[in-house]
Amino acid sequence: MSDESKKLTTASGRPYFENENTQSAGPRGPLLLQDYILHEKMAHFNRERIPERVVHAKGSGAFGTFTVTHDITRYTRAKLFSQVGNQCRVLLRFSTVGGEKGSADTERDPRGFAVKFYTEDGNWDLVGNNTPVFFVKDPKKFGDFIHTQKRDPRTNCKSPTMMWDYWSLNPESLHQVLILMSDRGTPYSYRHLNGYGSHTFSLINAGNHRVYVKFHFKTLQGIKNFSSEEATEMKGKDPDHAQRDLVEAIDRGEFPRWSMKIQVMTEEQARSFAFNPFDLTKIWPHADYPLIDVGTLELNEVPANYFAEVEQSAFAPAHIVDGIGYSPDKMLQGRLLSYPDAHRYRLGANYEQIPVNRCPFAVNNYQRDGAMRVDGNGGSSPNYWPNSFDSIRADPSYREPAQTLESTLADWFDRNAPGEDDHYTQPGWLYRKVMNDVDRLHLVQNIVGSMKGIEGPKKSDIINRQLCHFFRADVQLGLSIAQGLGVDVADFMPSLTTNRVGA
Repeated sequence: MSDESKKLTTASGRPYFENENTQSAGPRGPLLLQDYILHEKMAHFNRERIPERVVHAKGSGAFGTFTVTHDITRYTRAKLFSQVGNQCRVLLRFSTVGGEKGSADTERDPRGFAVKFYTEDGNWDLVGNNTPVFFVKDPKKFGDFIHTQKRDPRTNCKSPTMMWDYWSLNPESLHQVLILMSDRGTPYSYRHLNGYGSHTFSLINAGNHRVYVKFHFKTLQGIKNFSSEEATEMKGKDPDHAQRDLVEAIDRGEFPRWSMKIQVMTEEQARSFAFNPFDLTKIWPHADYPLIDVGTLELNEVPANYFAEVEQSAFAPAHIVDGIGYSPDKMLQGRLLSYPDAHRYRLGANYEQIPVNRCPFAVNNYQRDGAMRVDGNGGSSPNYWPNSFDSIRADPSYREPAQTLESTLADWFDRNAPGEDDHYTQPGWLYRKVMNDVDRLHLVQNIVGSMKGIEGPKKSDIINRQLCHFFRADVQLGLSIAQGLGVDVADFMPSLTTNRVGA
């Protein structure tokens, strides 16, 4: 590098010398307005912090590769999966959900698991969590739910009362609550957790046939979690434990890896499934819809600059590629709008021109102008379509097949109407069949510890309402939590045991 290129300059390229001393009227006099270097440095400093994400504010990221290891072309025509051995670059961002940017990595919280695949047909964002389900199943409820995970408007503190009041009034959240309150809610590190697309998506093959799909990433490092006590201890020792662990593992050459798998359901199976297959609070049982191997994801590169490549990264489930489609999943439908909108607010209308978000292959469209347009803005080419001057054409081979809609009736359908109101069978399965004795013990301890923080005149109402949900999922679960809270359940036990769903 030449000496000329190393000169200290302003952002406009003007070389300057006085980077530490501000021009003043005499050695002890007032500063002069004309010292533009002072203004440029301070003005930029004042604007260094872009708005943090409303959710998933604190995160860690790394680049790597995704390699196709198994043939799934019978399900999808996506070019990435066109042959075994195909590989593309990826960015994976992990995050906590409810905390601010400075919160601790070991908070009890779901973990975001967002993957950006840089494919030749465009960037594909698979944006999920370390859990296969979520707390709510209609996007109208999302903002209210997140408010309960943030701070009380009066005390500005986290509030167990807010959380449990909301969950007790929304039994659909029970499945995710049990996962959150188990040791899965405090993962040891980002390397030791699974990732899920969570939503139902669709795959479209070369014959234009559609199947529904769920995406899974199984950690090859093995699941490893903190107990509640260990997580609390680590918050005091190193609140950035997960970030540090990820960076140091990659620097050591211990590249984290995940096995990508899918579950597939035909449209006919979707119509006869015991639950709504597009309900984000439900899973597809693996015994009925087994996991199918797809490929391996490896993280092997720490971003050179955290802000440029992680803080400015933007993921949206709306970003799919040919061969992958959406589904009637209501939460997914809501996220198709809200995620790109959040990025436009936080990063600007041209956020996809930021290098970490930019598709490395050809991009042709008629979007123009807007703040921070940095790609030449289309030059002198037409900014409308169709036109008589350029050669951009819409390729009919990328057209998706039509979807058969369930109904032509538009209405505000009750998300918990008959047939949609079983919130207890799957949480009961989770407690009885998936968790072991230690898992169940820690789950009860964690729930009791959290619910003891409920305060105020509605304390008994909230606790009793939530206990009803636990009892309906599993009587022993309800009894154990009630005992831990010192609650006498004799008065309402008969109705719980006779009316329990999914016994």
